Amino acid sequence: MSTETQARRAGRVTGGSLAAHILMGLLALYFLLPFWWLVVAATKSNDGLFQSAPLWFSDFQLIENLKLVFTHENGIYLTWLRNSAFYAVVSGIGATVISALAGYAFAKLRFPGRGALFALLLGLIMVPATALVLPTYLLLAQVDLVDTIWAVILPSLLNPFGVYLLRVYVHDSIPDEMLEAARIDGAGEFRVFTSVALPAMRPALVTVLLFTMVASWNNFFLPLVMLSDNQLYPLTVGLRTWYMSATLGNGGAALFNVIVVGSLVAIIPLITAFLMLQRHWRGGLTIGAVK
Repeated sequence: MSTETQARRAGRVTGGSLAAHILMGLLALYFLLPFWWLVVAATKSNDGLFQSAPLWFSDFQLIENLKLVFTHENGIYLTWLRNSAFYAVVSGIGATVISALAGYAFAKLRFPGRGALFALLLGLIMVPATALVLPTYLLLAQVDLVDTIWAVILPSLLNPFGVYLLRVYVHDSIPDEMLEAARIDGAGEFRVFTSVALPAMRPALVTVLLFTMVASWNNFFLPLVMLSDNQLYPLTVGLRTWYMSATLGNGGAALFNVIVVGSLVAIIPLITAFLMLQRHWRGGLTIGAVK
């Protein structure tokens, strides 16, 4: 290969790498811009939100805004924060346990109708969750669970994508020989699952847990339909009530700065969870990529 040809190829590689870096930089800017606006807006007074540059600081009132958030309406924001954490943790753990059991069964057990049930599961993944909210409301109304914590938790326990993810992981990562060895040693099927399969499923379990907790934390339409008691609201619905009150001007000051700071505080737990468990995200998201 001539030196000139090598130089042309090196130029193409360098140009392609530069274009890729520019594209990634633009995408990062696109995704980080709303977060930057939220951070900047959280430091402003209510008037400063509308009278200053949207992407730069004008007055620093973050501490005052935080005090307003946690004292507004007798500190109901803390109740909403606690509710969101409760819904996310209970739904996340429950959905992960159910997904682990179902995923293991689909991957390693033989039972009548397994193929049809798994095909139905794949179909459920394609159904938007919001399309099931109203039928779920009618079902829960029949058993008087509407306007209770169970109206939010029970529908969140079913996670078809989590079942699919764990089925793929168990099928590709846990050899049948290891399970058979445990059965030969006298372990029952549930003991095989808990002592042999479950420890090997940890990366995928953490991934499903995080996916479910994030989905539950950000859930809006389901609790909006199911709940009418503001003491049971999660943050998503609670902040929406503040926004509607500020927009409609229901007799009080329009404290948009309180809503903005409340939104910033609401995403801090998600960022913290991601930073603490990101290695499990990477490990879990690559399941099934190689066999």
